[in-house]
Amino acid sequence: MGKANVGKSTFFNAATDSSIPIANFPFTTINPNIGVAFVRVNCVCKEMGVLDNPITSKCIDGIRYIPIKLIDVAGLVPGAHSGRGLGNKFLDDARQADVLVHVIDISGSTDEEGRPVNPGEGNPLFDLEFIEDEFDLWIRSLILRDWDKIIRESENLKQRIETVLSNRLSGLSISEQLIRNSLDHINLIKKPSEWTKEDLLILSKQIRTRSKPIILAANKADISSSDINIEKLKNLKRPFFPTVCEAELLLRRASHKNLIYYLPGDSSFKIKQSETLSNKQNEALEVVSGILHRFGSTGIQQVINYACFEILQNIVVYPVEDEYKFTDKKGNVFPDARIISNDSTAKNLAYLIHNDLGKGFLYAIDARTKQRIGAEHKLKNGDIIKIVSTMSRN
Repeated sequence: MGKANVGKSTFFNAATDSSIPIANFPFTTINPNIGVAFVRVNCVCKEMGVLDNPITSKCIDGIRYIPIKLIDVAGLVPGAHSGRGLGNKFLDDARQADVLVHVIDISGSTDEEGRPVNPGEGNPLFDLEFIEDEFDLWIRSLILRDWDKIIRESENLKQRIETVLSNRLSGLSISEQLIRNSLDHINLIKKPSEWTKEDLLILSKQIRTRSKPIILAANKADISSSDINIEKLKNLKRPFFPTVCEAELLLRRASHKNLIYYLPGDSSFKIKQSETLSNKQNEALEVVSGILHRFGSTGIQQVINYACFEILQNIVVYPVEDEYKFTDKKGNVFPDARIISNDSTAKNLAYLIHNDLGKGFLYAIDARTKQRIGAEHKLKNGDIIKIVSTMSRN
């Protein structure tokens, strides 16, 4: 997410190998683009000494790329919560996300409306604040829309306020517990009829922070005016990564043309066919090589991985049907890699694979130790698990 012209669509294209319109004008993206990006992890195949052939993901030289859904939504401008620009469309699309990647123009080469300005003239820290403020104001507007009814249900009908608010915000998949935790955190103990609009805005901010965590992609980091703004971001102690989306896009396209060897997230690349490169291509790759040397990567893969594993606290496990050969019924080695919550149990995994497996769950087997584990056994990153069930999958 972000305002117009900061590189959101370029980030999306680079992360998903898609080709959606990229242009230097507001509202290039109107309808949300949905694509498949990949998280990157070290595959267990090398550790276990086998050659795998994944079905639901891909493994390249021992690096497993596991698909996740990525949504590119319309850019925001100040006043979006009240319907300005494509504000309501953006906010409605963004509710689907578990994590929000906020792409900002860290070089300051766009103003608050997304119009081009000289590098350094724009203020990316303002962009950071107004985007979050718009989201908070939008959540508050959803609550205020039925505020009299909310008061009546919570006070006259004696329903818990977190229950009423959760029902009102059901489209955002916000739980009662999350709202209760938010209320407790800000110590909002007054009767709802005594809450002010400012109280509601503070609560909305807490709800947004807990339900839609944000990671910053500080894009255009290769432009010299970015340096001072990157230092300012560090002082905010917010999770962010310097990104150069154009460089990642160039690398992926060169890789597809078999000109270079490059894996998303790598800190370098190798030229395969130097004699086939034009002078212009060589110059472009030299620039990108300098970017990788400076930042360690283009930042795209790091943003995706951080969102999945640090913010959402997920892990990766490998379901198999043969705990000795690490295969499925068709003989595919490590056919699947599942991204699950770090508090998931063996039975949770069974349900995730197939509802019938969960219903008929008997026990699981840790394929490393060959030991049985029970339904409530908490899984850990890199586990290789066989599910034993009374019900077979269709």
